[in-house]
Amino acid sequence: IQTEKARGGTITRYHIDLLPLDVKLAYIVENMPVSTTDSARPMPGEEVLSEEARAIRDAKIVIVRIADRWRRNLGMTAAATDALFVNAFNGRNIPMFPDWVFDVVPKLSKRTLYRWREKLDRHGTVALAHDRSAAKKDKGLLDTANDGSVKTFILGCIAKNPAFSAKHIRTYCRDEFGDELVDRNGELQSMPPIRTFQHFIAKMRKEHKVALTAITDPDRFRSHYKMAGNNTASRITIPNRLWQIDASPLDAMCTDGRHSIYACIDIATRRAVISVSRTPRAEAVGLLVRKMILKHGVAETIKTDNGSDFVAKATKRLFDALDIEMEISPPYTPEDKGFVERFIKTIQHDFSVQSDGYIGHNPGERKAIEGRKSFSKRLGASDAELFDVKLTAAEFQEKIDDWVEYVYHREPHEGLKGKTPNEVAFASSEAIRRVDERALDVLLMPVPGNDGIRTFRKQGLEIDEHWYGADNILPGTKVLVRHDPADMGRVLISTAEGDRFLGEAICPELAGIDPQRYWAAKKTVHKDFIQSQVKPIADEARRFMKGPSGIDRTLAVARRDAAKEAAEQANVINMPKRSEDHRTPAIDAALDAATASQRRNVAKPLNEKAAELHAAIVREAERKADGKVLHINPDDALSEGARNFKWAKAVEGQIAAGLKLSAEEAVKLTHYQSSTDYQIRMDMLEFGMEAALNF
Repeated sequence: IQTEKARGGTITRYHIDLLPLDVKLAYIVENMPVSTTDSARPMPGEEVLSEEARAIRDAKIVIVRIADRWRRNLGMTAAATDALFVNAFNGRNIPMFPDWVFDVVPKLSKRTLYRWREKLDRHGTVALAHDRSAAKKDKGLLDTANDGSVKTFILGCIAKNPAFSAKHIRTYCRDEFGDELVDRNGELQSMPPIRTFQHFIAKMRKEHKVALTAITDPDRFRSHYKMAGNNTASRITIPNRLWQIDASPLDAMCTDGRHSIYACIDIATRRAVISVSRTPRAEAVGLLVRKMILKHGVAETIKTDNGSDFVAKATKRLFDALDIEMEISPPYTPEDKGFVERFIKTIQHDFSVQSDGYIGHNPGERKAIEGRKSFSKRLGASDAELFDVKLTAAEFQEKIDDWVEYVYHREPHEGLKGKTPNEVAFASSEAIRRVDERALDVLLMPVPGNDGIRTFRKQGLEIDEHWYGADNILPGTKVLVRHDPADMGRVLISTAEGDRFLGEAICPELAGIDPQRYWAAKKTVHKDFIQSQVKPIADEARRFMKGPSGIDRTLAVARRDAAKEAAEQANVINMPKRSEDHRTPAIDAALDAATASQRRNVAKPLNEKAAELHAAIVREAERKADGKVLHINPDDALSEGARNFKWAKAVEGQIAAGLKLSAEEAVKLTHYQSSTDYQIRMDMLEFGMEAALNF
């Protein structure tokens, strides 16, 4: 307590802590109103929070903010200030305090305020968020019963038939699990009522929407939820590098019925063309490609699906003739050619809805359009009357071409970074490949059955039971036939591969020509053509017959080749091949038979007188042998084998010295080196037996 003398008397000042609580609160409330800054709701952050969690977080931040302001201004201890603030908050005695805070936090305690302040200091504002429903999420009985098998069973029932009601599914659960379920604590609980099943099934449909859609409605899953990526064509920046084509029934009617549209779009520039066709056919694809080529040039690759009109032989033949690569997307993957799919959707939702004869994008919309007229007006009315059909197919084609040219090509595209297709095309400096329109017309001419392939026979070409005659084509030639749409009596003929034009063929009956005179003239022309082919061949055959025979020509060439080969290998000596005697009992028997006559000529044993005479002759020969005989050639005393071996060693010495041998010497040396005599003498030399040279 403090006293102070002042005018009029003594002023007594009491510390605020000495005042009763109600007086103290009244003083604080009167002197500390809530400012707009303290009570302002925090701005949303980047964190992902539910609406309830964000409201709880914001309320706690405002409470902590105002409580801290009280602490700073009162100059009291934290415990005392928080106690005063909590009492004032619970009594709702704080002026200008936001009402929405009391709605979220109806009651407060000192401990709670302390805990909030601590979380805010340590972990930031996100720590104050709390979602009561999220805390109990996935902890209900049907979520956890029987270790989650009940939840899986219910999802399976929904996927099996989305039309099952909660009553049906509860009955199926009773049949599958009985009338009691085991909760997450292991205790038995009664089967929940139908209302619980209704809420749970609604929650499952929401939480597992994508998975259930993938099972129950694959087409919707593919178009709405399947990952498709973005900017997948960023690599395609050159015009006419890649086109995509597709077809779809038109969501509008013409005076002659409902038609289909064929669409082709260039990925790099998004420029496109549309062709209206009565029925899906390969000819419609050809006309679409022709239209795109004449407007924007020839593509390198065209991507399409597996439709019969796109993979027809006529379509493939056209692409091959134009040197265009065909790329076929996998079956049931429209997202693989998403550019043309989105382009067709743009046509249906932008152009078709504005056109006379619009019938809606689906049966529901069609029914709604029909409902615009009363039942009495609908009764007996035709489709043209119901949908205000006014345009023919030709008029529709003209309008859709104008829409593409003046609307679609001039609108900015997000995929083109805000540029229009025309701007992207004009900015490109790439060369555009062009094709003469007349050549395209020929390539698009229809072909008869069997893919247009025919074999020219001596009667001519048979096409649909009619015979066509042609010049300068020999019987047996396979050709590709194309009809002339302006003249059914005339066809154009190319090679079977379509890479060379051969001429034209005429059917006299269809062309209005006298058949007898026509075929007579064709026979004359054909005879002259055959004669022009035969004459040079016959002349050459006669000249050949006047020369040498065929075998003489063959032998002459063979001898010339052999002489040339020998000259090229003059310095090459083939190494001798080692040989050995091959003996079998049969060979020995054959050898005995061959030498039988020699064995018969062997000298018979001499009688006594003859033996004495033979011995005398031998003694005389030995006596003469002991005498010295002078030989002019020292090699004459050697045996033939010794002379050959000595000669071979001398020749080998010449080869080692670098001297060249004649062909005869080389052949002789090779033969001798391959003999057994040479091998034996060489082996004896290796063992130091020099006498091998003398025997």
